[in-house]
Amino acid sequence: MFQILVNHNDDIRELVEKGYAVAFDSNCMVIRDIPYLDKQKQLQIGTIVTKLKFIDKERIEQDNHQVYFAGSSPCDIQGAQIPNLADNPHNLRLSDASKDVIVQRSFSNKPKKTGRFKDFFEKIESYVSIISGPAMELFSVDPYTFRTVERSEDESVFNFQDTLTSRAEIGDLSAKFKDDVIAIIGVGGTGAYVLDFMVNTPVREIRVFDLDSFHVHNSFRSPGKTLSGELGKKKVSVYKSRYDNFRQGLSFEPTFIDESSVDELTGVSFAFVCVDKGSSRKGIFNLLLRLGIPFIDVGMGLKRKEGLLSGTIRTTSYSVDDGQRISDLGLAMVTDNADDIYKTNIQIGELNALNASLAVMKFKQIRGFYYEEKSNCHSVFRVEDNSMTTLSDSDED
Repeated sequence: MFQILVNHNDDIRELVEKGYAVAFDSNCMVIRDIPYLDKQKQLQIGTIVTKLKFIDKERIEQDNHQVYFAGSSPCDIQGAQIPNLADNPHNLRLSDASKDVIVQRSFSNKPKKTGRFKDFFEKIESYVSIISGPAMELFSVDPYTFRTVERSEDESVFNFQDTLTSRAEIGDLSAKFKDDVIAIIGVGGTGAYVLDFMVNTPVREIRVFDLDSFHVHNSFRSPGKTLSGELGKKKVSVYKSRYDNFRQGLSFEPTFIDESSVDELTGVSFAFVCVDKGSSRKGIFNLLLRLGIPFIDVGMGLKRKEGLLSGTIRTTSYSVDDGQRISDLGLAMVTDNADDIYKTNIQIGELNALNASLAVMKFKQIRGFYYEEKSNCHSVFRVEDNSMTTLSDSDED
């Protein structure tokens, strides 16, 4: 990352050649060794952090005139806080590779004439003159240390820079997924949307399993555009072509998962079960419970009521410790009955997407990404009144 950005961005190269201790982390540029004065007029060393806006994989531009600062409020040569920085407390978490950088402040200062910095070199030079000027005068120091900061952060699984995470300042939360190996069993309506959401989640690996072919009806409840050449191909082949260019760590297998599929799920840390046949679900449940893999199962039951569609969508979570108890509650159909509501086979794209959203949100709650006031293992959404009923993890049958 460092060399690529230096090679393809003249302003970054200028900063490095001048001697700034430039590094990159969480889609931010990090410049260490910035001298400044505290209110006792003592020399301190801080770090400037500024967000990157990627034009493509190699070129960047500065997003705005703001920067972040790891350090206390910089002061002038009399020990008074520098007035023209719009100094405000701020917290921005970087990765473990930058544990030494604890952002405490944000600064906002723009050029008076243009109101916008031309590039990163002009931006950093301007802030350094304001922040470091008094320290440079009093202590004859400068920020030009030519220091190289080694990076230990793993390479991203994405083929594009995850600027969404950096813009939202949630890198610490996204990092909670970095070791996950996800299995998605079934990519029909709901499973296809689960895949779409999980592809954008920085999990280490996603394994997709589905033996069926992609037909016209699938295209009406599938994310993304459909090409005529995709019809009749295996679903896994269709989705592989859609997502392979976006990220790494994807595998697509035209395989039917049952109780014997131990090898396919070896190493999986979490699974999504998105099948509509009870007997298939039973075999998958038995396998996952036996292997100690936590999972979420989804289901949809729609029928006509007074001529209109009505019904429910279900999201049920099975943990390692409590999975068997939840399974014993019989919340998901594991038989193929003639009266099975799933046999109506009515599925609508927006409800598939909602079912997938609820499942992925629950997974992220389990991983500590979303706040959960009261943990639940089971939720049912009713179409007719948009209501949701839940079953707490601690509730008994």
